[in-house]
Amino acid sequence: MRTFFIAALGLLLLAQCANAQSFAGFHTSNYAGIYGVLNNPAAAAGSRYKWDVNIIGADVRGGNTYVSFPKSALFNPPDTFRRNRDYFLDTSASRRQYGWGMAEVLMPSVLYSIDERQAVAFTWRIRGVANAGNVETGIANFFGLDYPNPRFTGRNYTVDYASFFAHSWNEFGLSYARIIKDDGVNRWKAGATLKYLSGIAAGYAVVENATFVMNSRTDATIYSGTMKVAYNEQLDNWEDPDIRNFKLFENPGVGLDLGVIYEWRPGGDGFGSYDSDAWNPEAEEYKLRVGVSVTDIGGVFYKKAPINADLDLQTPGIAPDSLKYRNNEGWQRYYRRVQNYFTPIPTYDAFYMASPTALHLTGDYNIDGRFFVSANAVVGLFTGRSDVSKNYAITQLQVTPRFDSRHFGAYMPFVLNRFGQVDAGVGFRAGPLIIGSASILSNLFRSRVNHADAFIALRVVPIRFKKGGRSGGRYRKQLHQVDCPPY
Repeated sequence: MRTFFIAALGLLLLAQCANAQSFAGFHTSNYAGIYGVLNNPAAAAGSRYKWDVNIIGADVRGGNTYVSFPKSALFNPPDTFRRNRDYFLDTSASRRQYGWGMAEVLMPSVLYSIDERQAVAFTWRIRGVANAGNVETGIANFFGLDYPNPRFTGRNYTVDYASFFAHSWNEFGLSYARIIKDDGVNRWKAGATLKYLSGIAAGYAVVENATFVMNSRTDATIYSGTMKVAYNEQLDNWEDPDIRNFKLFENPGVGLDLGVIYEWRPGGDGFGSYDSDAWNPEAEEYKLRVGVSVTDIGGVFYKKAPINADLDLQTPGIAPDSLKYRNNEGWQRYYRRVQNYFTPIPTYDAFYMASPTALHLTGDYNIDGRFFVSANAVVGLFTGRSDVSKNYAITQLQVTPRFDSRHFGAYMPFVLNRFGQVDAGVGFRAGPLIIGSASILSNLFRSRVNHADAFIALRVVPIRFKKGGRSGGRYRKQLHQVDCPPY
């Protein structure tokens, strides 16, 4: 059981080091290009770009609900962390505690518009996701406040379900999208991304139905409970440097994204010719755009490390100190030692690590062709207890006012997540460069932080400055008269 809490608390602490996030606010832009495909593959059709080449993009976010840090400690970490000085615990909360982390790098990728109606895209991402939690605050305090703490002796504790999941993988996606209907007023787009997944590392630890009491600092009784633990066999033979473990044809899996977009274009007249100084300038001539997509369907099969075993935690007497993580012990050595205190349970020699499947609902309102406001809901699917080997997306709602022109964009996302955390951020697009954070503004006004994020990307996009031309999104088609030559 201690294995889980060490891993979970470790995630909570490590997540704070990631003062970086997702392309919040930017992914709904008409100039998102390849980045719009990541959330809804239908976005590739009718793109503002004839082509869009990504050089590199990074997106990292992490947080938790239990541990917070002064901002000074994040930028100047002390040699040793002392509670109530260098970090603070939310010991009085009535809710359960959670932690999460996500990082991805979008490697060289490309979007190409075959014509105004259809497009293809190739994406390569290196991704990592971790989730931990469902821990009652009383349990978190038991292990987080000077364990083993004599003030907690003589109390019965119950862990109905607590979990830790982590997964990293390579992902290669091939997307196709097209406009399937356009009558001038109503436009429908559909798209799909088929993915090849190459697993790098995966692991989980789940404690179920555990009850225990600490009789004294030297004696504890665990009345019941099981712990299911597994990680892939490659972790026992991890190579140095880390990049050598990113093997493209090891631990294969498949994935799928599906998406649909509807655009309402009052007063529209369907496709026609237009000024040739920019590709598809009518791309943003909708008044309202609504999208639905499901991403990250699928997962990866792994073979378990030989030492992996599920454990029956019941034991009449155990020294709490024996479950503590020792300095410089190494997590694999710690796991082997703790196994000796409990009874192994027969289990399978492989596991399937499910991807963080999510439902995306998006609405985007065009105010005047330059100013827009979008609302996005991300709903994490399969977050229940039936599967012990998975990752899941964090459910959240985001509203983003934005300014969009051909060569510059500004975004101000406001985010509310399932844990009640409210954030405001800012992002900018200047030619090929995108940079921003969905929490930087709100974190500036907090004395202590428990979550943070940032993103940055560099692309090669068509840039053509035309003297006297308009860079905004208010292009109009040049309708041809029957008896006049085209302009």
